[in-house]
Amino acid sequence: MDLSGSERLHGGPPALTLARVQAEIEREQGLTVSIGLAANKFLAKIASDLDKPRGFSVIGGSEAQAFLAPRPVGILPGVGPVFVKALERAGLRTVGDVAAASARDLADSLGVHGLRLHELAHGRDQRAVDPDGERKSISAETTFEKDLSRREELEDKLWRLCEKVALQARRADLAGRVAVLKLKTTDFRILTRRRTLPAPTQTARTLFAVGRELLHPEATGRPYRLIGIGMTDLAEAADAPEDLFAADETRARKGERAIDALRARFGAEAVVSARAMRGPTER
Repeated sequence: MDLSGSERLHGGPPALTLARVQAEIEREQGLTVSIGLAANKFLAKIASDLDKPRGFSVIGGSEAQAFLAPRPVGILPGVGPVFVKALERAGLRTVGDVAAASARDLADSLGVHGLRLHELAHGRDQRAVDPDGERKSISAETTFEKDLSRREELEDKLWRLCEKVALQARRADLAGRVAVLKLKTTDFRILTRRRTLPAPTQTARTLFAVGRELLHPEATGRPYRLIGIGMTDLAEAADAPEDLFAADETRARKGERAIDALRARFGAEAVVSARAMRGPTER
């Protein structure tokens, strides 16, 4: 949200407005929210990840560069595992290394993306908040109170997130062609794995099946502090091509829509999957 100049409208500074929103969502919906407040979208996203769940973090403009400097380059948007390795080979292991590098050298080696990274490393981000922009992805993630390493525990968390993402997709009448798994290690490195599906989906069943396959190679006993799942390459569900072998997907979609109707009428706990019952209900 862009809260610039909203003090008079909301009767207080942005921090107070966000505190009220956070409390109201938890009171009315029973959901915890993590708040990140900063001068731009990039820093606000970083702030929102600092203290989950139920966190509230502020990054001031004057402290942004010093705050970012010791953090790994993988926290910068668009820097995935492969790109991280390439930057590390060039001696750029931290955000501070990128900030200290010459903008011209980064542009020569990485093009426009190098200049973009240089700006971000200094805490600068000129992107405006566009509430009417086309939605590019649907995702959900959760940060654990204790690091998890057992595959079964990670799968239980993954299933609940798949249900959330699929429900959002069905409510928006969207379907996703690409599934994306996200994991965060104890040293705050982010791993992402993705797979293109044979046909667009809006069901938890399909998203979980693919997410679990992406998870298995990473669930080797290594502890993680966060897991997330999402879908990208979105299309209107009515326009999504039907795969000739997608009968299972069609049945799953009808079944999950029926569950949506029951939960809407009788409450979220009216229908609970067997996997969800293996652990405490996640809020």
